[in-house]
Amino acid sequence: MTHQFLLFIEKLKEAVENKELLKLTISNPRDKTSKIKSITISIVKLKTGFRLNFIYRFGTKDVMKNYSFEDGISLIEKALYIEFYNADLFTANETIHLAIAKTGKVKLKTKEAFLPPLPSFSHDRKKDRIIETEGNIYLKELGVTGSNGAIRYEMSDKYRQINRYIELIGPVIKELSLPEGFQVADMGSGKGYLTFALYDYLVNTLGLAPEITGVEQRDDLVTLSNKIAEKANFGHLHFVQGTIEKSDIKKPDILIALHACDTATDDAIYKGITSDAALIVCAPCCHKQLRKELNVANELEFILKHGILMERQAEIITDGIRAMIMEACGYKTRVFEFISTEHTSKNLMITGRKVAEQSPQREYILDNILKIKQLFGIGGHYLERLLGIIR
Repeated sequence: MTHQFLLFIEKLKEAVENKELLKLTISNPRDKTSKIKSITISIVKLKTGFRLNFIYRFGTKDVMKNYSFEDGISLIEKALYIEFYNADLFTANETIHLAIAKTGKVKLKTKEAFLPPLPSFSHDRKKDRIIETEGNIYLKELGVTGSNGAIRYEMSDKYRQINRYIELIGPVIKELSLPEGFQVADMGSGKGYLTFALYDYLVNTLGLAPEITGVEQRDDLVTLSNKIAEKANFGHLHFVQGTIEKSDIKKPDILIALHACDTATDDAIYKGITSDAALIVCAPCCHKQLRKELNVANELEFILKHGILMERQAEIITDGIRAMIMEACGYKTRVFEFISTEHTSKNLMITGRKVAEQSPQREYILDNILKIKQLFGIGGHYLERLLGIIR
């Protein structure tokens, strides 16, 4: 072991012993076929005392384990000595980056601390929050809170996202006239953070009685989510294995698709429109379809010759046309920022509330979509093709 490596470990031990460790991230596996892509470590306080909390990030899931300080540091040393090339240590006083070359050479870079102050290891003080943490089983089971009910430091962004989601969607749902036992389909529900939060809000805050189904392609996440729903006593929340395109959920009153990749967002909007859903909510991701079709042969080509500007323009056109198509089909739409760009660049949300069978301006809207396509040399938008309204 080199002097620089030992110095890093000493800094780590000092931060852990003084409880000044904010976060340690271990990344860049030496074996590129390794199932573990990275490890995130922080300090948590359990009934049995302080522990190092490890989150092992696999390709499609996270596995969380707690260790004593001594055992945890030994595992960190082993991981850095044998399994990974990089580590970033964030403490209350400084940030240290460790880089190990394939030759074994070690480099350290130290900067001033830039993460927020240390979290309190006691219960969070009361804040203006929609989703409460105290006694909340699903938040604990999903790893958002620890055993003491406090928000785990590395999950604070996720908790803010959960509350922001409910803050945005709650007022819209309140405006709807929904039948008893209305159906909600959450397409591509993933680990279910937002699905659970929505059920919690609708049932325990608004006093409604929805039937919510989460659709997820990964069978292990479906099994996990159903177990958590059972533990939380969420009797009308269920998860099924499937894809957005092939799911057979009948006539949902509310259809949600958050971060569905590329045209999967269009598949979800199509299902919502053809089901006459009262509300469609989507947060698009990975805008690939129109990006490939853009063929600009006018003044704009001098701007769009830059790849990054072309990519952003493709995203704007893709989501703009989606909103226009929903308008033509009788939905009142809004496009707005979902979460801050400091957390993700894929931060738009589109909502559509059904207000008519179709817009009285339908033909005008479709004509404008045609003009936009002509301006950018686009053959057609995937959602147009699904609905059979392409011109």
